[in-house]
Amino acid sequence: MSENCIEVSGLSVAYDSQEVIRGMELTIPKNEITMIIGANGCGKSTLLKAIGRILPIKKGEVRINGSSVKHQRAKTLAREVAVLPQNPPAPAGLRVKELVAYGRFPYQSPMGGMKREDIEIVNWAMEVTGVLEFRDRMMEELSGGQRQRAWIALALAQDTPILLLDEPTTYLDMSHQLEILELLKQLNQKRKISIVMVLHELNNAAKFATHLIGMKQGEILFQGAPKKVITKKNLASLYGIDATLQLDKGESYPICIDFELVKE
Repeated sequence: MSENCIEVSGLSVAYDSQEVIRGMELTIPKNEITMIIGANGCGKSTLLKAIGRILPIKKGEVRINGSSVKHQRAKTLAREVAVLPQNPPAPAGLRVKELVAYGRFPYQSPMGGMKREDIEIVNWAMEVTGVLEFRDRMMEELSGGQRQRAWIALALAQDTPILLLDEPTTYLDMSHQLEILELLKQLNQKRKISIVMVLHELNNAAKFATHLIGMKQGEILFQGAPKKVITKKNLASLYGIDATLQLDKGESYPICIDFELVKE
């Protein structure tokens, strides 16, 4: 049994003729919280979409739990991995509970409706994400943060061993960011869900990741435990910044307390 939930080999992905990822080799460990960081446009979201088969693969292969995603049926893949893209649009005329219920689609037969187990999972997903009180509200009536939590509830309702999340804390204030990240940490620890997440907030990534990947121009610059890879040298290469770092009170993860542009 592989210790990796995702294995990428020789991966190339392009938008029209522009290649964003070329010949990537990458393994993502099972039962970890993996955060992907890097500057805008470096290919983070593209990588997630390729893994989740939202974007076609030009060359190479992606394996999820040992099986290639190329020839898997959509429903089979949807039982293995849930993908929450960046800034999904708010569907008009859809109630929160209806949106979250879409997460149960991979488990339903063509003629079957929601079973009791499906309803229980949908209610659980809404409860843990804090949107149960909005269950009968229309999506377009919610604030940006409320909509984001509803979309995360949809991903959780899919009940997969792997979650791919592209900037899930967008639109959330600091306290709600922490709530969502703490929730994902609990899901990882208690339900052994492998979580792969693109995140812009460096300090949140260092605090919550158990495995961290730095991407630059479609390539993997570094990966490993935050304490090992969040260094002045790596941040200078990744972002072009001269960072001032210190460890948290428990000395378990680094914190960027100040930074300036690298002087040439």
